[in-house]
Amino acid sequence: MPWLELSLQHERRDADRVERALQNAGALSVTQLDAGEQPILEPKPGETPLWREIRALALFPAEADRRGLVEVLHELLPWLLPGQVEFREVEDADWTRAWMDQYQPMRFGRRLWIYPSTIEPPDDAESVVVRLDPGLAFGTGTHATTALCLEWLDGLELAGKRVLDVGCGSGVLAIAALRLGAAAAHGVDIDPQALIASRSNAEANGVSGRFTLSERIEPGSGPFDVVLANILAGALEQLAPEICAMLAPGGALALSGILEHQADDVQARYREACEALGTRMRDGWVLVSGRRRIVEQSPSDPFTAGSPAAPADAGPTTS
Repeated sequence: MPWLELSLQHERRDADRVERALQNAGALSVTQLDAGEQPILEPKPGETPLWREIRALALFPAEADRRGLVEVLHELLPWLLPGQVEFREVEDADWTRAWMDQYQPMRFGRRLWIYPSTIEPPDDAESVVVRLDPGLAFGTGTHATTALCLEWLDGLELAGKRVLDVGCGSGVLAIAALRLGAAAAHGVDIDPQALIASRSNAEANGVSGRFTLSERIEPGSGPFDVVLANILAGALEQLAPEICAMLAPGGALALSGILEHQADDVQARYREACEALGTRMRDGWVLVSGRRRIVEQSPSDPFTAGSPAAPADAGPTTS
């Protein structure tokens, strides 16, 4: 099945901005290359690209509107020059082969591991393993935003808990929660490809019977003991009332996909409904975590949650 590849060359300083713009334009996958054509697939913690010139390759459905994509990118990246964006059709194998050659097991926290299907994990009773191969949906643990969420999950007591994953991508966070002992998880993503990937990954990890999916947050489906949202900061602020309404009083909250300069605004948006808000940082990205307030809210409060539930451990946070 062919896909549309968009190629865009830019300077190192614009790497994060270009990646966010491509995601906003609907990219299914983004890879960064240097002039020597060596991809940044698994930067180690604390590493950033050192190349002066970077070529971003973004994958879109074959039927995507090329002119429309160029117009959107010119709005998001005003410095783009005519002809700077190039397109070509590619096959699935062109995108997955490089990933599989370099994708190695990754550890998050004390016991959580992500393993590709090509490597058999050792027989270790203390380790919790999620089997996940890189694909078209975001979320394999290589990006700092996902890694922060996985480490946060590893520090929770999840036995018997209900988990909501907003912007589930590959489903890695919800699946990890289930493997760590959660009773049930629900994933939400507006991208149909993400829902397909999440369902497939859940089956591969033997948790599909406890994992449900939908394209939007469904009123009345809560409350959840744990809510994660690994999306862009603007969406986190916009969805704050809906996200908080899904979180049970005392429930644990984690918000990721936030750049360092955006963290204060996101925290301010959630402070009315949540407490013990703190941050963790990696490679310029921030995770905000806290708990839903247990005190009763007035009926007019748009952040009102569902019926009370047992408090969930939000894990340690730092201001």
